[in-house]
Amino acid sequence: MKRNLKDYFVIALKGVAMGAADIVPGVSGGTIAFISGIYEELLDSISSVNLTTLKVLKTKGIKAAWQQINGNFLLSLLIGIGISIFSLAKLISWLLDNQPVLLWAFFFGLVFASILFIGKQITKWNIVTIVTLIIGTVLAYWITTLEPLVSGEVSSLFLFLAGALAICAMILPGISGAFILVLLGAYKPVLEAVHNRDIKMIAFIGAGAIVGLLTFSRILKWLFHHYKNVTLAVLTGFVLGSLNKIWPWKETLTWRVNSQGEKVPLNEQSISPFAYEGESQFFYAILLALAGVAFIFLLERMALSKEN
Repeated sequence: MKRNLKDYFVIALKGVAMGAADIVPGVSGGTIAFISGIYEELLDSISSVNLTTLKVLKTKGIKAAWQQINGNFLLSLLIGIGISIFSLAKLISWLLDNQPVLLWAFFFGLVFASILFIGKQITKWNIVTIVTLIIGTVLAYWITTLEPLVSGEVSSLFLFLAGALAICAMILPGISGAFILVLLGAYKPVLEAVHNRDIKMIAFIGAGAIVGLLTFSRILKWLFHHYKNVTLAVLTGFVLGSLNKIWPWKETLTWRVNSQGEKVPLNEQSISPFAYEGESQFFYAILLALAGVAFIFLLERMALSKEN
């Protein structure tokens, strides 16, 4: 696939959107990759990083190896994700603290519309796809209701496994890598490692993420190539079940103290906007949810017009 500078700029913008989603514990960058039309290419590119690439590098040089792993695509995407994390992290953190209902409402509309987008790519509905859709939905919903573990002293092996699980969740539509870290009780240790520049801990987390990414991307690629409809049904279920986590109106059941000594929600449950303590901002939340839906349909129309 031959691309020009404009195409790579658009890919970088998709990376910005993925990075913004991954900052929020509950929204998956994989969902953004799917609805922006780069999910399968992302899996193919990541899974192409293997021993064969090293052989190509040795025998044919850097240029051939770079082309084999679709290097321009991956680099553009990583640049976009990096820009997003460094530039939008503070803004999204501020919105989570000060306007949580409105932020979650926009993401809810975004993710809700993506269910229709992913689901309609299933070309054949039968008992198997329906059952796997239900299993994916129930599993994702169950994950969103789990009680997070309390973080304490953690081992290097635990951080390695946490990094691997989080990165796997991050490339799965519907399940947030940040939320998996919260569930494992690893969110605070990971943040502290980054904040304190603990190279040893960061190395174990990074090693786990690399191993998890390279392994899981191959499994997903194989599933897409051999059982595409069933895989799409499971992913649609994951996204559908994850809606519970990003429902805008929540009631806090338990609290935790973050690394700044602030009291923040640990475990929450979804409630009716009319039972919400505080200002529900119902009208504005509905408008922002509709804006999220409209954004997905706009992306789809742009993709269709480009194909035509």
